[in-house]
Amino acid sequence: MTFKPAMWTPIAVALAVINLVAGGFAAGQAEPRHAALHGVLALAFGWWAYRLRQRSAGSGGETRFDAPGTPEALTALEDEMSRLRQDLSETQERLDFAERMLAQKPDARRMGPQP
Repeated sequence: MTFKPAMWTPIAVALAVINLVAGGFAAGQAEPRHAALHGVLALAFGWWAYRLRQRSAGSGGETRFDAPGTPEALTALEDEMSRLRQDLSETQERLDFAERMLAQKPDARRMGPQP
């Protein structure tokens, strides 16, 4: 299992924010040691997120696309665009179907014997 900074960066940011908020609550309850502990944890997680972001931006190995303009990056972008176009086409078909169903008369949608 490889360590992926792209996955851990948002987790570290979330932990920093949570500890910052918890420190505010602890300070509001007049618990200075508790608030200080959360402050230290918030700084530690924030620093970790900063280092992860630096590492993923500097190495280039963990980024989603390679350097702009390279054939690999263009191929990856073309594949992504193709997938997005297909998803959009399927979504439009579903929307058209839903509009047709809503435009029908209410009696036409019933199935089975009618009284």
